[in-house]
Amino acid sequence: MQKKRVLVMGMARSGIAAAELLADLGATALINDRKTEQELGDAIKVLHRPNVEWHLGEDPMALLGDADALVLSPGIPDTHLAVAAARACGKEVLAEIELAFRTFRGTTVSITGTNGKTTTTTLLAQILKNAGKKAEAVGNIGVPFTGICRSSKPEDIAVCEVSSFQMETCSQFHPKVAAILNITPDHLNRHGTMDVYIGLKKKTFANMTQADTLVLNFDDPIVRAMAADAKCRIAWFSRMQETEFGTFVQDGMIVYGTKRNAKAICAVEDVRIQGDHNLENALAATAMAMALDVPTPVIRHTLRTFPGVEHRIETVMTIGGVTFINDSKGTNADSTIRAVRTMKVPTVLIAGGSEKKQDFSELCREIMHSQIREVVLIGVTAEQMNRQLLESGFTNVHMASSDFESAVRMAQHLAEPGWNVLLSPANASFDMFRDYEQRGAVFKQIVAKLGAEDRQAPQPSGK
Repeated sequence: MQKKRVLVMGMARSGIAAAELLADLGATALINDRKTEQELGDAIKVLHRPNVEWHLGEDPMALLGDADALVLSPGIPDTHLAVAAARACGKEVLAEIELAFRTFRGTTVSITGTNGKTTTTTLLAQILKNAGKKAEAVGNIGVPFTGICRSSKPEDIAVCEVSSFQMETCSQFHPKVAAILNITPDHLNRHGTMDVYIGLKKKTFANMTQADTLVLNFDDPIVRAMAADAKCRIAWFSRMQETEFGTFVQDGMIVYGTKRNAKAICAVEDVRIQGDHNLENALAATAMAMALDVPTPVIRHTLRTFPGVEHRIETVMTIGGVTFINDSKGTNADSTIRAVRTMKVPTVLIAGGSEKKQDFSELCREIMHSQIREVVLIGVTAEQMNRQLLESGFTNVHMASSDFESAVRMAQHLAEPGWNVLLSPANASFDMFRDYEQRGAVFKQIVAKLGAEDRQAPQPSGK
């Protein structure tokens, strides 16, 4: 990229990091976003530096003639007019993680799937750190991959959470170890069909060879079928049955190896993160760690001590006997199903958000036979979710206003002592928030406010 002029589209975290990297590599970064500098806020100010040209609020089509290549943030689809025009002119279009992969000096490992990516990515990074390795969780997790490239060394490991958005414009991306956790309908508003979505997940291992290891979920039929297209070594993980090779459960233990020769890693009951879905995440991370030659005692210790990740079934506070749980990362129906299944006491569910062209019928059936007693709906999809819940026979549905705090207060009012209030929206957050992290942070702020109000309320005097 040295001496090239590169148009960087999208100035969220990954776009900013990509522009910084390009400038450090000796390229000129032409930064572009439909928002102005004022709208983008303080984060963009780091790009007031040499080798960066500002074109905020401008039409990217007008900038193509002055650019040698394009780098896309995940939020920019490959169907954008500027992308098609650039390709028609023979100009290369790269995802931010593709630029990072080509620049990173260390080892890249990747984790993708519909659900569980962030927990598995963070868990694996912690296992590697506990083993004394210099590992960093990056990608679709909040820290851009390009953000760690400038100072990278051959011994570094990038544990990269990869989304389908990022894979649209990847061509050379080649992890040493990769995992695909599960596949359920998601992001169809962008990708159109399940075939396209599945194809993008499969691109993560397209360049892998026999020297590499691909970890696949044996219990997921779509993922299991991907093995036929892989040219690399396969290690399975399974919660349900013993596999020919990989990590699975045997006599209450997580084990690694073959059916007849498996090494015990950790008792299932000792894994700190709870729930069947988190057991699957632990199995996947264990298989990846073993492929990276991490000693068994390190994996065992980490599984026993890893507390989980913020915004994933995270207990926030108990107020008046009601426990508030933040699962803002529940951005699709399948993820919320997993959260609902972990509820062991009566629960008020807060759900709804921006449109992703989902069918909520399976989630509604799950709610009917779960601990969910009341549902508070918010956002653009509230009407659709309300309709499908009523069709399923669940009638304890409450429509909140567009004010998020009023929805949380409504849920608190509906809950009884000993109950939970669970935020697990089953939708993206873009109708009300910047991302799921902001949604979760605001939820926690509101809960803290409710807690302060409860402490300040007059207490009944005893006799």
